[in-house]
Amino acid sequence: MSYQRPVFRHPSLSKNEVGFTRADYEGAISTLCAGCGHDSISGSIAQACYEMSIEPHRLAKLSGIGCSSKTPTYFLGKSHGFNSVHGRMPSVATGALLANKDLIYLGVSGDGDTASIGMGQFVHAVRRNLNMVYIVMNNGCYGLTKGQDSATADAGSINKSGSANPFQAIDLVGLGLELGATFVARSFSGDKTQLVPLIKAAISHPGFALIDVLSPCVTFNNNPGSTKSYDFVRAHMEATATVDFVPEKKEITVDYDEGTSRRLKLHDGSYIQLQKLADNWDPMDRDSALVALNEARAKNEILTGLLYVQPESRNLHGLLNTVDTPLNELKEEDLCPGAATLDSINQGFR
Repeated sequence: MSYQRPVFRHPSLSKNEVGFTRADYEGAISTLCAGCGHDSISGSIAQACYEMSIEPHRLAKLSGIGCSSKTPTYFLGKSHGFNSVHGRMPSVATGALLANKDLIYLGVSGDGDTASIGMGQFVHAVRRNLNMVYIVMNNGCYGLTKGQDSATADAGSINKSGSANPFQAIDLVGLGLELGATFVARSFSGDKTQLVPLIKAAISHPGFALIDVLSPCVTFNNNPGSTKSYDFVRAHMEATATVDFVPEKKEITVDYDEGTSRRLKLHDGSYIQLQKLADNWDPMDRDSALVALNEARAKNEILTGLLYVQPESRNLHGLLNTVDTPLNELKEEDLCPGAATLDSINQGFR
């Protein structure tokens, strides 16, 4: 059996605006379990980047350790990539983003990589408002070490061994809202119709964009009694809205009934179109998002979709007031002010 992806592509394959086919956004053949939700997320990322006509070399993908952190190998094989130490992906992303703000940064993590060993890193990435997309592939278990409950496993959820989890779950979406994340969404790996527009909107957002994606582990956490199984998620999903992403250069049309639709303009001129489904929810009101999330939790529902967005936010470079030129492109003459200037500065401290 060959594990090499065929290099031949039909010459008539459609191309996007920068001349790439959908196949150009693929990576190596996945070695994850057949049916793993993570592969569906990888496909959604590739689809979103293809539809947005992102040149692969303009994107940097970063990850930590875990099943989820293997996935950057399986999409955008022509992009920059860095697989970091367990839980430390946000630090690497921070350093890379400070050095070169012209790249698009996409971090992939898991519920262990983020909610356990990487919790401190995650918290500071949010508070600094890094201009990055942070996707959590959340399956509620540690798949690489035989399926132990992770920190996002719901209390009472039954694992494959038949044991009920006695601990309360860490809700990464709720935590992101509390910490001040400027874009917060939740989706399901099996719902590309919702996930692809959310990824596109997150890429267009000028700040930290968190997408918590429920991604069932078919090997260790897809059994009856698990609250992260395919059957449970499908039966308990409640969407905030139907989601569509409208690029800046396309004509914007609205065909929803008055009072049922919300159109949010993003900083680059593109729009995300929402048709409201959840009660008492405003996507630009953080308190409203928290209320909607808590009400869904009380009803044993999983609220998905765009929960909150702050369309105009100041990312880390804006907060630090850095120069327009990426820091890794500054020359010696830009960085060294000269002896006279240094002497003047030193005199000011005497």
